[in-house]
Amino acid sequence: MNDVQKFDNRLSIEKSVSGRQGLSFKRKLDEPNIDSKFLRKSEPKIPEMAEFDVVRHFTKLSKMNFSVDTHFYPLGSCTMKYNPKINEETASLEKFANLHPLSLEDSAQGTLEIIYDMKERLSKLCGMDDGTMWPVAGAHSELTGILISKKYFEIKKDLRDEIIVPDSAHGTNPATATMAGFKTVNINSGADGRIDLNVLKQHLNPKTAVLMLTIPNTLGIFETQIEEIVKMCHNNGTLVYMDGANMNALIGLVKPGDFGIDIMHLNFHKTFSTPHGGGGPGNGAILVKKHLSNYLPTPVVTKKDNKYILDENRPDSIGRIKAFITNTAVLLRAYTYVIMHGADDFKEIAENAIINANYVRSKLNDLYPSYANEYCMHECVLTPSKELLDKGIKTVDIGKRLLDYGFHAPTTYFPLIVHEALMIEPTETENKEMLDEFISAMIKIHDEGVSNPDILKNAPHTMPVKRLDEVRAARNPDIRWQK
Repeated sequence: MNDVQKFDNRLSIEKSVSGRQGLSFKRKLDEPNIDSKFLRKSEPKIPEMAEFDVVRHFTKLSKMNFSVDTHFYPLGSCTMKYNPKINEETASLEKFANLHPLSLEDSAQGTLEIIYDMKERLSKLCGMDDGTMWPVAGAHSELTGILISKKYFEIKKDLRDEIIVPDSAHGTNPATATMAGFKTVNINSGADGRIDLNVLKQHLNPKTAVLMLTIPNTLGIFETQIEEIVKMCHNNGTLVYMDGANMNALIGLVKPGDFGIDIMHLNFHKTFSTPHGGGGPGNGAILVKKHLSNYLPTPVVTKKDNKYILDENRPDSIGRIKAFITNTAVLLRAYTYVIMHGADDFKEIAENAIINANYVRSKLNDLYPSYANEYCMHECVLTPSKELLDKGIKTVDIGKRLLDYGFHAPTTYFPLIVHEALMIEPTETENKEMLDEFISAMIKIHDEGVSNPDILKNAPHTMPVKRLDEVRAARNPDIRWQK
């Protein structure tokens, strides 16, 4: 089957046939009583298609997508785990889905109870004292957390304007610090990919408000000296913030609060199985120790006389961070996941995520050397072999060729401190058979690159869209329109 037969790349407007329609009206509608200057002078250019043609068009488009439900999605740092369908059932329950955001407290007791209970469960799971479910994304959680930190120092009248961010942190960390009005101080990791205590000591000073850490970091490595790091910061009056985006590697195994973290965020789409990406609404959480509790955003869901209320009377709060309350539908999905798993279940989730990442790493290490010469946590960072690099093969070529084998590409060129990085995170939901298929594809791609580099350099070969000039596509997109 050739590409023309297999993929029909025409837009719906290009499939339009004059006079064809998908619906009809029994009578002609009355002409609206509207000033003619507001009326169209010509018919709108919309596709004229039968209902069946529309259904077939969009069904075929959906089959061209890569998704967690259809493909292995090994995006490192993103934790693209399976989204259980029971989550969707909970979120679509009528009394949740139809609740108006301006409902009175008495009419929203069930939703408020879930928000309150989720905060309690996550605080216990992470060894923290308090928290909020208000943020609507991981980056929004970070901003909320750093604004809480800023308020903490303002109340103390301790003027600090610097935040230290290691080069192994998520890229949103320095952006968040800047948005909150802080100066970002970047520090380099040591040779092992961890924070160098001597370097940290050199940069800690009376102006240092926060150290932002990603644990495990973007190299898939745990900060084994975390207790010493926290002690150094606290002795300097500095708060320690943990980016919990990689919490899927720690959940049920350790509690960040136990090693002294002051404040942390969680991404529901990473650890708690809610949908990821697409630009739609998200959800996150900020968890704090009790010395930061007064600064949490309002309203705060509290419980009084067996009733849940929205408490606005928090004079030291950073205030509202979102209209209404939170993205309840996403929170409900995460809550469903949390109540389905006990402490032992979460421990097994983390252990399986770690085992899967190390299995991939060990099987591919000879052909795609690992950045870190040790066991990884939930993700491994690999690089193309010298043989491939000598042939002019780049990471992007490997990622594009994987599409031909039915796999979404891993995260590429991140973290930035690794040359030609391939960041692979299998998550706990992939079985050994799928991992073996992926490993086999990576080995075949390596052999292809050595014997015939052009196969990789011109990949993908079987997709509806071939290799694009990505810079040109971004700056001058070809948006076709039938005139």
